[in-house]
Amino acid sequence: MRVVLLGPPGAGKGTQAQFIAGRLAVPAISTGDIFRANVSGQTELGQKAKVYMDAGDLVPDEITVAMVKDRLAEPDAKSGFLLDGFPRTIAQAEQLAASLADLGHGLDRVLELVVEEEELVRRLSGRRMLVDGQMVQRDDDKPETVRHRLEVYREQTAPLSGFYEDAGLLSRIDAIGSVEAVTARALRALGVDPEDPDPSAAPAGA
Repeated sequence: MRVVLLGPPGAGKGTQAQFIAGRLAVPAISTGDIFRANVSGQTELGQKAKVYMDAGDLVPDEITVAMVKDRLAEPDAKSGFLLDGFPRTIAQAEQLAASLADLGHGLDRVLELVVEEEELVRRLSGRRMLVDGQMVQRDDDKPETVRHRLEVYREQTAPLSGFYEDAGLLSRIDAIGSVEAVTARALRALGVDPEDPDPSAAPAGA
């Protein structure tokens, strides 16, 4: 099964990606992991990306998409994957579809984790980290910064919801509740019985 996971900051994508992918027995692939692997491995694409990253600029889509395509062509992703953090824009979604077509595949389902904005602000602004023995708030987790991050998400990434809905691929998942409850909702949207321990029960075209 080939799945994309969408959702705003604070929706729990990283956690759900690991649980859902583990249940489906496919790799959870994040763009952060892909970037780190290419940069640390000093691949040609990684060296190109590092130039932009060191300058504080966004890495161009063609480099990001090429990295993702290379990752999806690796053996562990042949039978499926869960993409977390990509695509972020409709342009990237179109390039992803073209890349998958080149590999002879298509997406099976897109899951969107849905959480009200006030809950997202509460979750993110409530996070703390330990610094010099004290619990402090990160600058990017302050309420005003969180609201700006959510505004950027709405402008750039939220349109993907409509794009994939029009393509008949989207399932919206209520992401309020325990991790287990949200995972169960996501699995049902994929046509998988959360109580069935056999991930092969997942229909390929769910």
